[in-house]
Amino acid sequence: MAQSDIREYDARAVSTETFGRVACSARNHHFLVDGPVQNGCPGEAITPAEVFLSAIAACGVELVQVLAKAESIPLSGIAVDIHGAMDRSRPPRKDVSLFNSVTVRFRMKGVSEQQGRRLVELFKGR
Repeated sequence: MAQSDIREYDARAVSTETFGRVACSARNHHFLVDGPVQNGCPGEAITPAEVFLSAIAACGVELVQVLAKAESIPLSGIAVDIHGAMDRSRPPRKDVSLFNSVTVRFRMKGVSEQQGRRLVELFKGR
């Protein structure tokens, strides 16, 4: 039987007794998310924006590892730093909350600059 190209994911978020605190689950993993203090929320746990940016960074690490393996590039380590800025006074769209800018920085070990650039370009193409 051929492997399916369809990948499906499920997650759940439910309110808690603390205003602005959310209990999240994915498979058998559970974690708390707090809305930001600017919204009157606790702001103690990771925020939705931080979860979103962390997911992009994690995708960058995992996917670049997969791409390096497929390309036989000797990647021995990778870190992805990501920064997002949201200017509520200058939203890109008025109807939804969006980041005004997002910067992603890849740091790799064991590869030449040319190999690193190749991996980043492959990542961007996915």
